[in-house]
Amino acid sequence: MDDHPVVRDGLAYLLAEQPDFAVVGQAEDPETALEVIERTGPRVLVLDLKLQGQDAIPLLVTLRERWPQLRILILSMHDEGLYAERMLALGARGYVMKQEDPAEFLRALRRVAGGEIHVSASVAARASSRLRGRTQLAGSTGLGLTARERDVLGLLARGLGTREISVELGISAKTVDSHRRNIRGKLGLTNARELLRYAVRWAADIERNGSS
Repeated sequence: MDDHPVVRDGLAYLLAEQPDFAVVGQAEDPETALEVIERTGPRVLVLDLKLQGQDAIPLLVTLRERWPQLRILILSMHDEGLYAERMLALGARGYVMKQEDPAEFLRALRRVAGGEIHVSASVAARASSRLRGRTQLAGSTGLGLTARERDVLGLLARGLGTREISVELGISAKTVDSHRRNIRGKLGLTNARELLRYAVRWAADIERNGSS
């Protein structure tokens, strides 16, 4: 979803040449975007942060509420270092800048479509550095997460809510909430937003480094 026809047409042309993608719709403003998504039911959405001069962040929040399984890749001219982590915390699955090579855009889109999280190496490094600091603090005080708590954390990073996690793990919603409280307590996180932000960074760190 982009408000510049040249950008939309260019992306559509690029994706039409890929055997693993099909463009099912385009939109230039938030209202049209919601209509197109409702009608076409896409698995992946490419979203600009500005649509017809409007901030697309409220749209992102609405999308996460209405279609929690929709995988969203942010494509923007705005500095990734300033926006990427915020967008991931709000439910996006990846962030790539418009200045990137088309091959990098396709790599990001394929990762997001495959259920992974995509950010640039520099953003991932900053997030990992903060994550390691918290992990070391937790480990130094004997507050490591249990296997089940790591399961919950991983599903949170994928954008699942309490009810979805309970179904995925075959446990009650009350138990999921208990795990969430325990994770927050062990890692010194004060609210659900901090927990989600941590989960996203933790998952990105595992994907980059292959370890927890």
